[in-house]
Amino acid sequence: MEATEKGVRPVSRTFNCLDEKTREVGLNSAADAVEAGRLVVIPTDTVYGIGCNAFNPEAVNKLLQAKHRGPDMPVPVLVGSWDTVRGLSRDYTRQMNVLIEAFWPGGLSIVVPQAPSLTWNLGDTNGSVMLRMPLQKLAIELLQKTGPMAVSSANISGQPPALNAKEAEEQLGNSVSVYLEGGQAEIGTPSTIIDLTQATPTILREGAIPSEKIFEVLKAQA
Repeated sequence: MEATEKGVRPVSRTFNCLDEKTREVGLNSAADAVEAGRLVVIPTDTVYGIGCNAFNPEAVNKLLQAKHRGPDMPVPVLVGSWDTVRGLSRDYTRQMNVLIEAFWPGGLSIVVPQAPSLTWNLGDTNGSVMLRMPLQKLAIELLQKTGPMAVSSANISGQPPALNAKEAEEQLGNSVSVYLEGGQAEIGTPSTIIDLTQATPTILREGAIPSEKIFEVLKAQA
């Protein structure tokens, strides 16, 4: 244990989830940490992510503090299944369906108007939410235990994104309770972000999936 200004908190733990003997223990420890409002680091297909319960505003604030950034850069949400997005988005549009069927799970983040009933606070979202389903078995297993998680790249803002748990821990230290080591991130590039909140889809960030491929799919289904 280590002392803090507010008392005592547990030192972070790292679980090697490449080892079947510790994989389930790691998953359960991460799920418990998320439920308790703490932060975890998980592998995804693109880069490693720092995450928490998407519906816990205090935990989301801890995440932003750990990354040294403010609410002007809202936190994306990872989901463990296609069906989950229906409850998180205001409308399940044809464009959403086409992109999800083509690229999920995978390296495409989709910005859509959020469901009006949601009371979470992910930052200055202007009523939108960024959603993604990662192509990473360990991440999906955790998401299916926890439900939607607020997840951002596991690095201090402005620094290179972590591609394994050790790189993440070097930057984030004991601000994270549980690190899950699932091997080197396969893609190593953040997701491509497409904005569907307006009439015309807009690429906000080029990333793991080329924008040309995205627009080819949209055009083919128009």
